[in-house]
Amino acid sequence: MCGIVGAVAQRNVVPILLEGLRRLEYRGYDSAGLVTINGGLRRVRSVGRVAALAEDCAQQQVHGHLGIAHTRWATHGAPSEANAHPHISNGLAVVHNGIIENHEVLRAQLKADGFVFTSETDTEVIAHLVERHYRQSKDLLAATRAAAAQLEGAYAIGVVSEDSPHRLVCARKGSPLLVGLGIEENFIASDVSALLPVTQRVIYLEEGDVADIGLLSVSVYDAAGKPTDRSVHVSELSADMAELGNYRHFMQKEIHEQPRALTDTLLTAVAQDRVQPEWFGYGAADVLGQVDAVTFLACGTSYHAAKVATYWLEEIAGIPAHAEIASEYRYRTSVPNPEALIVTISQSGETADTLAALNHAKALGQDKTLTICNVPESALTRASMLKFLTRAGPEIGVASTKAFTTQLAGLFLLTLVLAKLRGRLTPAQEAEHLAALRSLPNKVQQVLALEAQVEAWSQRFANKHHALFLGRGVHYPIALEGALKLKEISYIHAEAYPAGELKHGPLALVDEDMPVITIAPNDPLVEKLKSNLQEVRARGGELYVFADGDVHIEESEFVHVIRLPGGGNGPLSPILHTVPLQLLSYHAALQKGTDVDKPRNLAKSVTVE
Repeated sequence: MCGIVGAVAQRNVVPILLEGLRRLEYRGYDSAGLVTINGGLRRVRSVGRVAALAEDCAQQQVHGHLGIAHTRWATHGAPSEANAHPHISNGLAVVHNGIIENHEVLRAQLKADGFVFTSETDTEVIAHLVERHYRQSKDLLAATRAAAAQLEGAYAIGVVSEDSPHRLVCARKGSPLLVGLGIEENFIASDVSALLPVTQRVIYLEEGDVADIGLLSVSVYDAAGKPTDRSVHVSELSADMAELGNYRHFMQKEIHEQPRALTDTLLTAVAQDRVQPEWFGYGAADVLGQVDAVTFLACGTSYHAAKVATYWLEEIAGIPAHAEIASEYRYRTSVPNPEALIVTISQSGETADTLAALNHAKALGQDKTLTICNVPESALTRASMLKFLTRAGPEIGVASTKAFTTQLAGLFLLTLVLAKLRGRLTPAQEAEHLAALRSLPNKVQQVLALEAQVEAWSQRFANKHHALFLGRGVHYPIALEGALKLKEISYIHAEAYPAGELKHGPLALVDEDMPVITIAPNDPLVEKLKSNLQEVRARGGELYVFADGDVHIEESEFVHVIRLPGGGNGPLSPILHTVPLQLLSYHAALQKGTDVDKPRNLAKSVTVE
């Protein structure tokens, strides 16, 4: 969602702030702004991209040794300069991620005290609240802490004052925030990627922490207000990992990075000749050996990964499994199972809905928890008993690609571990599955070689407004993911159905203007799938079929077939069939002329409910 960057240094921080914001563009936003302190408070805000803000800063020759900056994804109030952060109150400036749930009550109190509001945002409440406390204490740390104590909801905030030109105070609750450590300069950010050009040494703030940051010192206080030491982590990421390179878009780059991402994610596992519970953390064998069911909590693309895993777990491990949409789970009455494994899946590890669902599950007495995540030290990994890190590297494009396939790889490893612990994995099966995982990156590379054929198909989608995706069995969630990708970045309305459900309603949609994209692996359901395809053709529908190499489906004027290399790919087939669907969405979006990496209305890291 929104992005925060802040810096205190002995050099001009404006280039640092702007570069940090540029690296947070992937999170999604509609406006941007910054404040610097240099003999007074100077604010620049703009609607649109960071490039526009950078141009305004250059024209106004803005500089300073202390500053905070922000990209906003609108929640309270439409995108406008007035609603853009930072927000100011009498020499104090605030940036904020999250949502303040009691902002209306606080706004009424502050108006009664004479404060004047110039925006529709909940964030301006924070600025005036800090100012009210600052009038009493004359101390920025004390004022920020007192204001934070009155806030209900989620927040990560950065505060500066023209009275303290070398001091930056920040606080977090429910939204991610970290401190970057430099040499006689320090920083804050929502995401480590924003700080990679200036430091790889970071402190991840815990829930309720407040930090007082200067040129030479960083002091962290816990939720009780007591000084505390937080560990310093050295990020494995480098600045160039988040650069576009020779690709046209980050999404294209990240699609092509999947063989490397899968290799890195599976490296420890495939280097061994047996399945090991310790892939999921110390003590995993004891925890996983006790579970009698698996419940997945996830949103969006991660939910589709969870749906795939339910098929794997029930077929291979013989354990009941179901997937819940995290944003729905905590608001319905469910039957808790203390012996179930609760698995949360998230690219960022900061997804607010998933984190809230995890806390709800734990409150119900379900304490056997595992997170599959791409970000070490994220909120979800810290809140879970066990964890598995997908090593996809930075994913900048809003539409998830390599994060999804590496999540699937991690979930397949979990399936093998649970199968082995339950005595359902013979040595021969174990060896076969590990060999398949070793060959997976190379097979994905072969599928990527089909890009030119997929691009040719995409030209037929330039004037389309609707599409239907079909899959059966474990490939139905892959159809869901394909439909999501197409609608996310091309704005073509797309739906996905199990192919057997066609006759129960969706056939009413099929005509010559509705392309039907179908996943046709060589599995026990393929003959039934062929019958479903005939139902489409009988209604004048045009088919686009991604088939395994040994699946016999004849091409014709209205039946187009792209064949994946090789024959049936067994349980890992969903990963391979994902890749051409990603390519189709990408190239269809190019035909449509949409903003591929930053689709309208969407954000990469959804840190508000």
